[in-house]
Amino acid sequence: MNHRVPPSNASRISFSNGKLIVPDYPIIPYVEGDGTGPDIWRATVRVLDAAVAKVYGGTRKIHWLEVFAGEKAHRLFNTWLPDETVNACREYLVSIKGPLTTPVGGGIRSLNVALRQLLDLYVCLRPVRWFKGVPSPVKRPDAVDMVIFRENTEDIYAGIEFEQGSPDNLRFLQLLQLNFPTQYAKIRFPESSGIGIKPVSQQGTERLIRAAIEYAITNQRKSLTIVHKGNIMKYTEGAFRNWAYALAEADYPEQTYTWSQWKRTRTSLGQAAADQEQAAALAQGRILIKDAIADIALQQVLTRPEDFDVIATLNLNGDYLSDALAAQVGGIGIAPGGNINYQTGTAVFEATHGTAPKYAGLDKVNPGSLILSGEMMLRYLGWTEAANAIINAMDAAIAGKHVTYDFARLMEGSTEVKCSEFADVLIQHL
Repeated sequence: MNHRVPPSNASRISFSNGKLIVPDYPIIPYVEGDGTGPDIWRATVRVLDAAVAKVYGGTRKIHWLEVFAGEKAHRLFNTWLPDETVNACREYLVSIKGPLTTPVGGGIRSLNVALRQLLDLYVCLRPVRWFKGVPSPVKRPDAVDMVIFRENTEDIYAGIEFEQGSPDNLRFLQLLQLNFPTQYAKIRFPESSGIGIKPVSQQGTERLIRAAIEYAITNQRKSLTIVHKGNIMKYTEGAFRNWAYALAEADYPEQTYTWSQWKRTRTSLGQAAADQEQAAALAQGRILIKDAIADIALQQVLTRPEDFDVIATLNLNGDYLSDALAAQVGGIGIAPGGNINYQTGTAVFEATHGTAPKYAGLDKVNPGSLILSGEMMLRYLGWTEAANAIINAMDAAIAGKHVTYDFARLMEGSTEVKCSEFADVLIQHL
């Protein structure tokens, strides 16, 4: 199966000494996606190409290379996720994809999760900000400006589960009963229980936290909040918090100040001394590393969003938190996302919403999620001028109330446009 033919007059992105080396004519694989994927991809690629052409005047250009996953791959090659697609994402380093269908009836539980696992894309990067005029259920959506670093490869998404009544489930329960009787006794109804295991490692934690701190330093952010449920899961989520604090203090002592340090100073010298120490550190421009219990964080991002800047959290918490925040600024229809391995440079940027098959081919849905994921991709390449042009165009289009149906029905005096027409509006505002 050879469906990948690299375009001519272009070259691959490479990675050296922790940095991407991006040619002026890079080859970037794309998966158009299932359901509404083709509609939103056609809109997205036009906007990305127009932004690059407008800003760089032909001195830079992306050469797109189609690869396949999901329903189209299954139809063409009788496999949901061809090895060749995974290899292309690994070989060309940076790629982008539309939404993918989750196969029904066993096998791959989620194509998105499978791709993250196979490429070890340990960071799910989700910036959340409000565009003026977007309908919101909260009073101050403009106070939301956060970047979520969600760990992508561990936690319950690692997929270690035993189905109730299966031979593996019975064997695991017997092992637990024999070797860990105290823990086994905590299972209320063992005969009818499915079992899941939640791995959280020091190595996985540290690489996520390192990426979040480096991002905060580079982008002059003020704080990093570790979101966890360590009050209940002490040896997984509690360890995640502890390892995060330890890494910050050991590897970034001049750039950060932690709540852990504050507590130690308060214990030895009193609260006034601890408060003074923290104030002095922040006055020097150091980043405050703090933590919040997950359920409290989900409250406070609603009631006190200005207290949050960069957030680092585990997989399940990050899933809940990123979608809850997206709802505050207009929904997942315009929520971008990227999955990144900062150690290899590999990155897959993606629409964060589903396939919405009932709208497939109708040229109707909002392409904002994939367009803004493309903006993230351009920023990741270092093409910040083109990325900024897209952000400014999105601001202008929404402020002008030329929007797709999902926003138009909530915005008084708006003009409803099709998916393709929204791309036209953005291009006009570049």
